Amino acid sequence: MVEPSTQAEWRRWIADHAPKLLLFARQKARSESDAQDLVQEAIVECWRRNGVGPPSLPLVFTTIHRRAIDFARREDRRANREQVVAVDEVQAWFDTGVEDREFSRVIQRALAELPVEQREVITLKIWGELTFAEIGKTLEIPANTAASRYRYGMSELRKLTRQVLT
Repeated sequence: MVEPSTQAEWRRWIADHAPKLLLFARQKARSESDAQDLVQEAIVECWRRNGVGPPSLPLVFTTIHRRAIDFARREDRRANREQVVAVDEVQAWFDTGVEDREFSRVIQRALAELPVEQREVITLKIWGELTFAEIGKTLEIPANTAASRYRYGMSELRKLTRQVLT
C-alpha cells in the first residue's frame, strides 16, 4: 500500500507532467491510445527502477522515446507479417481546451512541416521544459546539436506562422 503523502506527491506529479508527456508521446505514436499506453508504460517502468517516489522528468521522456522506437519496430514487423498497411491517424498535438483554437491549428500545421528532429527538440524544450543537456540525453544527441535544432526549428516556425498569420 502506498502512503498518503506519496499518493499526494504522485497526484501532483501526474497533474503537472502528464500533458507534457502525452504531447511528446503523440508525436511518436500512431494513435492516441498508443500514445497513452507509451506514457503509462514509461511511468511504470521508471517507477519500478526508481522505487517509491515519482521519477525524474527527463528519465520518463527518454523512456517514452525508447519505448516508442521498440513499439514501432514491433508493429512494423507485425504489419509485414500480416501484410497489412497501417494508416497513420492524424492526432491533435494540443489540448482541445485551448482558448484560441485557430492559433493552435496554425502552430500545429507549422510544427508538422518541420523535420522530426527539430519538432522533437522544440516539443521537449517548450512543452517538456527540459534543458538542452536533458534533451540531448533524452534523444541521445549532443546538447549543442539539440540547441542547433531548436534554433533552426524556431526560425522556420516563425517563418511559417508569419506567412499564415499576416
